[in-house]
Amino acid sequence: MRRIPFLKYQLFFGLVSIVVVLASVLLVATKGLNFDTDFTGGRKLLFQFSESVNETDIRQALDRAGITDATVRLYGEAGEDRFTIKAGILSEDQGDETDPIMTAMITAFGADQVTLQQEDSVGPKAGKELRRKAQVAILVSCLLILIYIGFRFDFMFAPGAIVALIHDIIITLGAISLTGQNFSLTSVAALLTILGYSINDTIVLYDRVREDAAASGQDVDADLVTTAINQVFSRTIITSVTVLFVVVVLYFIAEGAIRDFAFAMIVGVIAGTYSSIFVASPVYLLMRRIWPKISPLISGSKA
Repeated sequence: MRRIPFLKYQLFFGLVSIVVVLASVLLVATKGLNFDTDFTGGRKLLFQFSESVNETDIRQALDRAGITDATVRLYGEAGEDRFTIKAGILSEDQGDETDPIMTAMITAFGADQVTLQQEDSVGPKAGKELRRKAQVAILVSCLLILIYIGFRFDFMFAPGAIVALIHDIIITLGAISLTGQNFSLTSVAALLTILGYSINDTIVLYDRVREDAAASGQDVDADLVTTAINQVFSRTIITSVTVLFVVVVLYFIAEGAIRDFAFAMIVGVIAGTYSSIFVASPVYLLMRRIWPKISPLISGSKA
Protein backbone atom coordinates (compact mmCIF):
# COMPACT_ATOMS: atom_id res chain seq x y z
CA MET A 1 0.00 0.00 0.00
CA ARG A 2 1.21 3.48 -0.90
CA ARG A 3 2.55 5.39 2.10
CA ILE A 4 1.09 8.90 2.34
CA PRO A 5 3.42 11.47 3.96
CA PHE A 6 0.72 13.10 6.08
CA LEU A 7 3.09 15.02 8.34
CA LYS A 8 5.35 16.29 5.57
CA TYR A 9 3.17 19.40 5.26
CA GLN A 10 2.16 19.68 8.91
CA LEU A 11 3.22 23.34 9.05
CA PHE A 12 0.92 24.19 6.13
CA PHE A 13 -2.04 22.34 7.62
CA GLY A 14 -1.30 23.89 11.00
CA LEU A 15 -1.55 27.37 9.47
CA VAL A 16 -4.79 26.38 7.71
CA SER A 17 -6.26 25.24 11.03
CA ILE A 18 -5.19 28.45 12.78
CA VAL A 19 -6.75 30.61 10.05
CA VAL A 20 -10.03 28.65 10.05
CA VAL A 21 -10.24 28.65 13.86
CA LEU A 22 -9.55 32.40 14.06
CA ALA A 23 -12.14 33.04 11.35
CA SER A 24 -14.66 30.95 13.29
CA VAL A 25 -13.95 32.82 16.52
CA LEU A 26 -14.36 36.13 14.68
CA LEU A 27 -17.66 34.97 13.18
CA VAL A 28 -19.07 33.89 16.54
CA ALA A 29 -17.84 37.09 18.21
CA THR A 30 -19.26 39.45 15.57
CA LYS A 31 -22.24 37.68 14.00
CA GLY A 32 -23.04 35.52 17.02
CA LEU A 33 -25.11 32.36 17.16
CA ASN A 34 -28.77 32.15 16.25
CA PHE A 35 -29.85 30.98 19.71
CA ASP A 36 -33.15 29.18 19.81
CA THR A 37 -35.74 29.89 22.48
CA ASP A 38 -34.13 27.09 24.53
CA PHE A 39 -31.43 29.61 25.45
CA THR A 40 -32.90 33.07 24.88
CA GLY A 41 -36.33 32.48 26.37
CA GLY A 42 -39.51 33.55 24.61
CA ARG A 43 -41.82 31.86 22.15
CA LYS A 44 -41.29 30.23 18.79
CA LEU A 45 -44.35 29.78 16.58
CA LEU A 46 -44.40 27.68 13.42
CA PHE A 47 -46.94 28.81 10.81
CA GLN A 48 -48.10 27.07 7.65
CA PHE A 49 -49.47 29.39 4.97
CA SER A 50 -51.85 28.14 2.29
CA GLU A 51 -50.76 30.80 -0.17
CA SER A 52 -47.27 31.80 -1.26
CA VAL A 53 -45.65 34.26 1.15
CA ASN A 54 -42.13 35.39 1.97
CA GLU A 55 -40.28 36.78 4.98
CA THR A 56 -40.86 40.37 3.86
CA ASP A 57 -44.65 39.88 3.74
CA ILE A 58 -44.65 38.44 7.27
CA ARG A 59 -42.40 41.18 8.67
CA GLN A 60 -44.62 43.85 7.14
CA ALA A 61 -47.68 42.22 8.74
CA LEU A 62 -45.93 42.21 12.12
CA ASP A 63 -44.83 45.85 11.70
CA ARG A 64 -48.41 46.91 10.94
CA ALA A 65 -49.48 45.21 14.18
CA GLY A 66 -46.78 47.07 16.12
CA ILE A 67 -44.69 43.93 16.74
CA THR A 68 -41.10 45.00 16.14
CA ASP A 69 -39.12 42.60 18.34
CA ALA A 70 -40.04 39.39 16.46
CA THR A 71 -37.71 37.54 14.09
CA VAL A 72 -38.92 35.61 11.06
CA ARG A 73 -37.20 32.64 9.45
CA LEU A 74 -38.03 30.20 6.68
CA TYR A 75 -38.67 26.68 7.98
CA GLY A 76 -37.95 23.75 5.69
CA GLU A 77 -37.52 24.19 1.96
CA ALA A 78 -38.45 27.23 -0.09
CA GLY A 79 -41.92 26.80 -1.57
CA GLU A 80 -43.32 24.99 1.46
CA ASP A 81 -44.52 28.34 2.86
CA ARG A 82 -43.68 27.53 6.46
CA PHE A 83 -42.08 30.10 8.71
CA THR A 84 -41.05 30.40 12.35
CA ILE A 85 -41.59 33.59 14.29
CA LYS A 86 -39.64 34.17 17.52
CA ALA A 87 -40.98 36.67 20.02
CA GLY A 88 -41.12 37.44 23.72
CA ILE A 89 -43.25 35.70 26.31
CA LEU A 90 -46.89 36.80 26.49
CA SER A 91 -47.90 38.85 29.51
CA GLU A 92 -50.10 37.24 32.15
CA ASP A 93 -53.29 38.91 30.90
CA GLN A 94 -52.79 37.52 27.40
CA GLY A 95 -53.77 34.05 26.28
CA ASP A 96 -53.65 32.07 23.09
CA GLU A 97 -56.85 33.71 21.85
CA THR A 98 -55.34 37.19 22.15
CA ASP A 99 -51.89 36.30 20.88
CA PRO A 100 -50.84 39.43 18.94
CA ILE A 101 -48.74 37.45 16.46
CA MET A 102 -51.59 35.09 15.61
CA THR A 103 -53.93 38.05 15.31
CA ALA A 104 -51.48 39.83 13.00
CA MET A 105 -51.17 36.78 10.75
CA ILE A 106 -54.93 36.28 10.51
CA THR A 107 -55.50 39.98 9.83
CA ALA A 108 -52.89 40.08 7.08
CA PHE A 109 -53.48 36.75 5.35
CA GLY A 110 -56.91 35.52 6.48
CA ALA A 111 -57.92 32.88 9.02
CA ASP A 112 -58.32 30.20 6.35
CA GLN A 113 -54.80 30.83 5.00
CA VAL A 114 -52.86 30.53 8.27
CA THR A 115 -52.31 27.46 10.46
CA LEU A 116 -50.31 27.48 13.70
CA GLN A 117 -48.55 24.08 13.59
CA GLN A 118 -46.36 24.36 16.68
CA GLU A 119 -45.61 26.69 19.56
CA ASP A 120 -42.71 26.41 22.02
CA SER A 121 -42.28 28.63 25.05
CA VAL A 122 -39.36 29.00 27.48
CA GLY A 123 -39.07 31.55 30.28
CA PRO A 124 -36.04 33.91 30.23
CA LYS A 125 -34.65 32.55 33.51
CA ALA A 126 -34.95 28.97 32.29
CA GLY A 127 -33.25 29.90 29.03
CA LYS A 128 -30.31 31.50 30.84
CA GLU A 129 -29.97 28.45 33.09
CA LEU A 130 -30.03 26.08 30.12
CA ARG A 131 -27.27 28.07 28.41
CA ARG A 132 -25.12 27.90 31.54
CA LYS A 133 -25.66 24.16 31.86
CA ALA A 134 -24.76 23.64 28.19
CA GLN A 135 -21.46 25.47 28.68
CA VAL A 136 -20.70 23.44 31.81
CA ALA A 137 -21.50 20.18 30.01
CA ILE A 138 -19.01 20.92 27.22
CA LEU A 139 -16.26 22.08 29.61
CA VAL A 140 -16.69 19.10 31.94
CA SER A 141 -16.62 16.72 28.96
CA CYS A 142 -13.30 18.19 27.78
CA LEU A 143 -11.85 17.96 31.31
CA LEU A 144 -12.88 14.32 31.72
CA ILE A 145 -11.41 13.49 28.32
CA LEU A 146 -8.14 15.18 29.34
CA ILE A 147 -8.00 13.08 32.51
CA TYR A 148 -8.88 9.88 30.64
CA ILE A 149 -6.18 10.42 27.99
CA GLY A 150 -3.64 11.20 30.71
CA PHE A 151 -4.29 7.91 32.51
CA ARG A 152 -4.97 5.83 29.39
CA PHE A 153 -1.71 6.88 27.74
CA ASP A 154 0.36 9.65 29.29
CA PHE A 155 -0.05 13.37 29.64
CA MET A 156 2.09 14.13 26.59
CA PHE A 157 -0.75 12.67 24.51
CA ALA A 158 -3.45 14.73 26.28
CA PRO A 159 -2.66 18.26 24.96
CA GLY A 160 -2.92 17.11 21.35
CA ALA A 161 -6.30 15.50 22.01
CA ILE A 162 -7.68 18.57 23.79
CA VAL A 163 -6.38 21.00 21.14
CA ALA A 164 -8.03 18.82 18.48
CA LEU A 165 -11.35 18.83 20.37
CA ILE A 166 -11.28 22.62 20.84
CA HIS A 167 -10.41 22.93 17.14
CA ASP A 168 -13.45 20.83 16.16
CA ILE A 169 -15.90 22.62 18.46
CA ILE A 170 -14.82 26.12 17.39
CA ILE A 171 -15.00 25.27 13.68
CA THR A 172 -18.45 23.72 14.12
CA LEU A 173 -19.67 26.82 15.99
CA GLY A 174 -18.19 29.00 13.24
CA ALA A 175 -20.08 27.05 10.57
CA ILE A 176 -23.32 27.33 12.56
CA SER A 177 -22.80 31.08 12.91
CA LEU A 178 -21.92 31.52 9.22
CA THR A 179 -25.02 29.68 7.97
CA GLY A 180 -27.41 31.03 10.59
CA GLN A 181 -28.51 27.60 11.74
CA ASN A 182 -30.55 27.49 14.94
CA PHE A 183 -28.48 26.79 18.04
CA SER A 184 -30.58 24.83 20.52
CA LEU A 185 -30.21 22.05 23.07
CA THR A 186 -30.12 19.66 20.12
CA SER A 187 -27.07 21.52 18.82
CA VAL A 188 -25.39 21.07 22.21
CA ALA A 189 -26.12 17.34 21.94
CA ALA A 190 -24.44 17.42 18.52
CA LEU A 191 -21.35 19.14 19.97
CA LEU A 192 -21.07 16.51 22.71
CA THR A 193 -21.46 13.77 20.10
CA ILE A 194 -18.69 15.40 18.05
CA LEU A 195 -16.44 15.39 21.12
CA GLY A 196 -16.95 11.64 21.51
CA TYR A 197 -16.50 10.95 17.81
CA SER A 198 -13.35 13.04 17.49
CA ILE A 199 -11.66 11.65 20.59
CA ASN A 200 -12.39 8.11 19.40
CA ASP A 201 -10.47 8.76 16.18
CA THR A 202 -7.61 10.32 18.13
CA ILE A 203 -7.43 7.44 20.62
CA VAL A 204 -7.29 4.85 17.83
CA LEU A 205 -4.34 6.72 16.31
CA TYR A 206 -2.57 7.21 19.65
CA ASP A 207 -2.99 3.53 20.47
CA ARG A 208 -1.37 2.56 17.18
CA VAL A 209 1.52 4.99 17.79
CA ARG A 210 2.15 3.42 21.18
CA GLU A 211 1.94 -0.13 19.81
CA ASP A 212 4.33 0.65 16.94
CA ALA A 213 6.80 2.31 19.28
CA ALA A 214 6.75 -0.71 21.63
CA ALA A 215 7.09 -3.19 18.75
CA SER A 216 9.97 -1.37 17.03
CA GLY A 217 11.76 -0.27 20.18
CA GLN A 218 12.52 3.08 18.59
CA ASP A 219 11.75 6.54 19.87
CA VAL A 220 8.58 8.20 18.63
CA ASP A 221 9.27 10.58 15.76
CA ALA A 222 7.41 11.99 12.74
CA ASP A 223 8.23 8.92 10.64
CA LEU A 224 6.74 6.51 13.19
CA VAL A 225 3.62 8.65 13.63
CA THR A 226 3.20 8.87 9.86
CA THR A 227 3.37 5.09 9.66
CA ALA A 228 0.72 4.79 12.38
CA ILE A 229 -1.56 7.24 10.56
CA ASN A 230 -1.28 5.21 7.36
CA GLN A 231 -2.12 2.03 9.26
CA VAL A 232 -5.38 3.44 10.66
CA PHE A 233 -6.24 5.73 7.76
CA SER A 234 -8.52 3.33 5.86
CA ARG A 235 -10.43 2.52 9.05
CA THR A 236 -10.81 6.23 9.82
CA ILE A 237 -12.08 7.07 6.33
CA ILE A 238 -14.55 4.17 6.26
CA THR A 239 -15.96 5.18 9.65
CA SER A 240 -16.19 8.86 8.72
CA VAL A 241 -17.84 8.24 5.35
CA THR A 242 -20.36 5.86 6.94
CA VAL A 243 -21.33 8.45 9.54
CA LEU A 244 -21.47 11.17 6.88
CA PHE A 245 -23.88 9.11 4.77
CA VAL A 246 -26.31 9.01 7.69
CA VAL A 247 -26.09 12.65 8.76
CA VAL A 248 -26.18 13.99 5.18
CA VAL A 249 -29.40 12.04 4.54
CA LEU A 250 -30.79 13.34 7.83
CA TYR A 251 -29.92 16.89 6.83
CA PHE A 252 -31.83 16.69 3.56
CA ILE A 253 -34.92 14.81 4.76
CA ALA A 254 -35.31 16.07 8.34
CA GLU A 255 -36.58 19.38 9.64
CA GLY A 256 -36.15 21.63 12.62
CA ALA A 257 -33.91 20.50 15.46
CA ILE A 258 -32.95 17.23 13.75
CA ARG A 259 -31.70 19.12 10.72
CA ASP A 260 -29.69 21.46 12.93
CA PHE A 261 -28.21 18.38 14.65
CA ALA A 262 -27.31 16.83 11.29
CA PHE A 263 -25.63 20.03 10.05
CA ALA A 264 -23.45 20.27 13.15
CA MET A 265 -22.53 16.60 12.82
CA ILE A 266 -21.52 16.97 9.16
CA VAL A 267 -19.11 19.79 10.01
CA GLY A 268 -17.92 18.04 13.19
CA VAL A 269 -17.20 14.69 11.54
CA ILE A 270 -15.15 16.32 8.78
CA ALA A 271 -13.30 18.54 11.27
CA GLY A 272 -12.76 15.61 13.66
CA THR A 273 -11.28 13.36 10.99
CA TYR A 274 -8.98 16.17 9.86
CA SER A 275 -7.90 17.16 13.38
CA SER A 276 -6.95 13.62 14.45
CA ILE A 277 -4.34 13.56 11.70
CA PHE A 278 -3.27 17.18 11.25
CA VAL A 279 -3.79 18.63 14.74
CA ALA A 280 -3.54 15.95 17.44
CA SER A 281 -0.50 14.22 15.91
CA PRO A 282 1.68 17.34 15.34
CA VAL A 283 0.83 18.66 18.83
CA TYR A 284 1.85 15.31 20.33
CA LEU A 285 5.18 15.42 18.46
CA LEU A 286 5.68 19.01 19.59
CA MET A 287 5.12 17.98 23.21
CA ARG A 288 7.75 15.23 22.89
CA ARG A 289 10.26 17.77 21.58
CA ILE A 290 9.68 20.51 24.13
CA TRP A 291 8.89 18.45 27.23
CA PRO A 292 12.53 17.47 27.95
CA LYS A 293 13.41 21.18 27.84
CA ILE A 294 10.61 22.47 30.08
CA SER A 295 10.45 19.54 32.51
CA PRO A 296 13.65 20.55 34.40
CA LEU A 297 12.36 24.11 34.64
CA ILE A 298 9.06 22.93 36.12
CA SER A 299 10.84 20.58 38.52
CA GLY A 300 13.23 23.35 39.54
CA SER A 301 10.40 25.78 40.22
CA LYS A 302 8.65 23.22 42.41
CA ALA A 303 11.84 22.62 44.34
